[in-house]
Amino acid sequence: MSAPAPAQDGRPGREGTSRPRSDTLTRTGTAGLTNTRTRLVGARQGVLADAVVSAAQVASTLRRVIAVVFARVAAVVTPLGWVMLAVIPLAFGFGYGLGWLELVAVAWAGVVLAAVAGLYLIGRSPFRVELALVHKRVVVGDPATGVVHLTNPASRRIAGVKVEVPVGAGLAEIAMPALKAGGRFAHEFAIPTQRRGLVPIGPVRTVRADPIGLVRREVVWTDRAELVVHPHTISVPSTSTGLIRDLEGTPTADLTSSDVSFHSLREFQTGDERRFIHWKSTAKAGTWMVRQFEQTRRSHLVVALSLAAADFATGEEFELAVSVAGSLGVRAIRDGRTVSVVVSALTPEYAKHKTLAVRSLQTHVPARLLDDLALVDPAQNAIGIRDLARAAAEEVEGISVAFLVCGSTPSPQSLRAASHSFPAGVGVVAIVCDPDATPGLRRVAGLSVLTIGYLDDLRVALQRTAAVA
Repeated sequence: MSAPAPAQDGRPGREGTSRPRSDTLTRTGTAGLTNTRTRLVGARQGVLADAVVSAAQVASTLRRVIAVVFARVAAVVTPLGWVMLAVIPLAFGFGYGLGWLELVAVAWAGVVLAAVAGLYLIGRSPFRVELALVHKRVVVGDPATGVVHLTNPASRRIAGVKVEVPVGAGLAEIAMPALKAGGRFAHEFAIPTQRRGLVPIGPVRTVRADPIGLVRREVVWTDRAELVVHPHTISVPSTSTGLIRDLEGTPTADLTSSDVSFHSLREFQTGDERRFIHWKSTAKAGTWMVRQFEQTRRSHLVVALSLAAADFATGEEFELAVSVAGSLGVRAIRDGRTVSVVVSALTPEYAKHKTLAVRSLQTHVPARLLDDLALVDPAQNAIGIRDLARAAAEEVEGISVAFLVCGSTPSPQSLRAASHSFPAGVGVVAIVCDPDATPGLRRVAGLSVLTIGYLDDLRVALQRTAAVA
């Protein structure tokens, strides 16, 4: 006996008696469907609905084509060209309508000018364009140049065109002469380096335009290049002496059972390693004697630069602070020391609490550090020197010497509170950048405050402390 045929609702029933449920969706149904067709005609079918949908499709295609054409035309026609296109029909209308021959002449002259301007857009010059920078990195104030090379690889002579090279916020315009077959033209242009930062250069584009300026066609030939303008730094004395004393290989007051600086002998205790047993002393004393060492360590320098706008009275103070941080960091890197250069973290605009964190800069090689320092800027939402010291003390391990670099705004109480964020035994030096103050060094318990007005004052201060060290 065969099993009863299942009904469409999934329950067994008699064969031939099942009926489809009214709420069952079919493959061609529109229930629950939301797309352009349903928004236009809903669930309607038939010739009229298909005609409405076809018309909407044609209109959508036309809109896309018109948008593309308008974008291309808008990129070619100048504001003066749009004015001319508006004047021509008006001049025709009023000229023929009112019988003004002068307006008719203006209209036809506009037509001629528009036709001639259109001829300048025809064709494409077979250039080969290259953009080269003499240097990828320069120091602020140093001369920097870029070179544009244009080559004519065609077998015919090509007419000259205007070449434009965006340089930062400015624009370098180059008038390229006509080039014979295989000819080459090179033009050198200056790059402004008065300000520290990143200067975008390019892309190089050629411009074809009519003499009146009705149309303008730009063709981009190269990618954008970048020039990094480093902050000004000076060579400071080695960090081995003076304010920064390296403890590598120098014994400290802490004793340990395993190091390189021998201190004394003591009796063996549980947990001591056998390799440190002094056998001759053991034989004489009649008991196990082991070596005891003075702990040595390598100093970890931290240079903390505040980015809080409130810590600086002027932009000149901030630029001096960046140069100080760069000079100290580069010196430490070249001395082969363990160094961390950190800057203030930024608090999000709508955060409820300030972000107590630091952002570490690259210290692998001096160029990478200066690259990062070229891009730092003061900000209203950056944490100040006190919070910066607290965050640096928490995030950087093994600090032995900390430099806190700020402007003239922080009070002595704030600097003292910032120095208390570091553990005992950490040497803290606050460098206050104030061009209007008298340079000097004053020492407080656990804190040295160095005030400088010029970058050379940093070198002089470190040389003096090195001389008496």
